[in-house]
Amino acid sequence: MTTTKENIVSVFNVEEVRKDFPILSKKVYGKPLVYLDNAATSQKPQSVIDTIDRYYTELNSNIHRGVHFLSQAATNEYENSRVKIKNFINAVSHKEIIFVRGATEGVNLVANSYGRKNIKEGDEIIISTMEHHSNIVPWQMLCEEKNAKLRVIPINDDGEIIIDEFKKLINEKTKFISVVHISNSLGTVNPVKEIIEIAHSHNIPILIDGAQAIHHVKVDVQELDCDFYVFSGHKIYGPTGIGVLYGKEKLLEEMPPFMGGGDMIASVTFEKTTYNELPYKFEAGTPNIEGTIGLGAAIDYFSSIGIDKISAYEKELLVYATEKLKTINGLTIIGNAKNKSGVLSFVLDGVHPHDIGTILDYEGVAVRTGHHCTQPVMKRYNIPATARASFAFYNTKEEIDILEKAIYKVIEVFK
Repeated sequence: MTTTKENIVSVFNVEEVRKDFPILSKKVYGKPLVYLDNAATSQKPQSVIDTIDRYYTELNSNIHRGVHFLSQAATNEYENSRVKIKNFINAVSHKEIIFVRGATEGVNLVANSYGRKNIKEGDEIIISTMEHHSNIVPWQMLCEEKNAKLRVIPINDDGEIIIDEFKKLINEKTKFISVVHISNSLGTVNPVKEIIEIAHSHNIPILIDGAQAIHHVKVDVQELDCDFYVFSGHKIYGPTGIGVLYGKEKLLEEMPPFMGGGDMIASVTFEKTTYNELPYKFEAGTPNIEGTIGLGAAIDYFSSIGIDKISAYEKELLVYATEKLKTINGLTIIGNAKNKSGVLSFVLDGVHPHDIGTILDYEGVAVRTGHHCTQPVMKRYNIPATARASFAFYNTKEEIDILEKAIYKVIEVFK
């Protein structure tokens, strides 16, 4: 039988999924928690929590350098996580998987290692208007150091990159491009495959910030043909403080180390240090061992459900929530791209987003308020901030109904 999206949604049992996340049974101010702040961080399934607990109770040891049982066992689990991630994003080799603290450190690694080696005075780097600050500031710092120029792709009123304007920005001075896959404040799913093809047609390397994409859409780095891809573990139901930089092996081989210290070396004398092979050249010091192993468990859990089921169900939630919020007088949704992921940013006439968030909180509803580390986006729409509801596959339509009622409570308070 052919599986359609309708079939996938119908067999997705959200109530069974919710049982895997212990925090979802929590009450806030006497009301059931409605957690809609998933773009900031996701909740963790019991399997991930148990894996981290098991590491500390059964395996705790430093890795790579020990010959004793615990060190060998911890090393095996750590490196198994690398292989799981390599397979999950379809990298060519485990050498292309670099463990970092998160997407932010991944961008900074590329800016400081690839950027410092290859960007010269007068060169240009292209990013977009909708970037998170972590995909703006490292490039600004590099441009200031190298006396290079940062160019910015504009977006239209719906929150979509204007491809024709992007093409116009590219010239012989363009040496690097870095673009977000899915906007954390607008929910826009960018046409990254097309953007990568345009970049490569000019022989320009490109980094994709996948922090908001890795848990919503299928990511195949070989199919995308991106040069670098970064994401954070805590967005894909894993621990905080762990993330991944994928880079094409040839590029990583040519890049100098980001940090110096233990494990990233082959030999050290006072006269000369030689560096370790990939991926360890970029992993100085004792890493986040439990976080890496926990991320492996999160990948296992996520994969057991399946990205097709997850994407289809989250799309259903987004459509349902969008239709609900569109009917509320005085509410404006910021970001109406044709291709969107599970984010709804909105403003209410006459009410500051922080006040929205405070009242929703007392109704048990957790949303994010502020500029979401995308101040240029707020400037583009001439607003100080938004309230943002962001969805995960453990959310329900009933929770969206509660959100709707809570927004009406805000209106009632401020009318």
